[in-house]
Amino acid sequence: MITTRKPVMSLYVDKGCLEHWIVRDREGRFWVVPSGESAWEKREPFHPSEDAELEPVPGHYMYMLGLPI
Repeated sequence: MITTRKPVMSLYVDKGCLEHWIVRDREGRFWVVPSGESAWEKREPFHPSEDAELEPVPGHYMYMLGLPI
């Protein structure tokens, strides 16, 4: 039996800029997401540079941001 896994969203913090969150969506695109209400609707594209330090954040924080999980 073959099972396929649905890609998941991932949450990161950029150590160089701690005032926002970085989200990788199911298609592998990165987004800058602010803290606060309706965060996902206010997202902007993010293109990590070579010196970006993205640190994974536990998934339960995605609920705080109202991300479409």
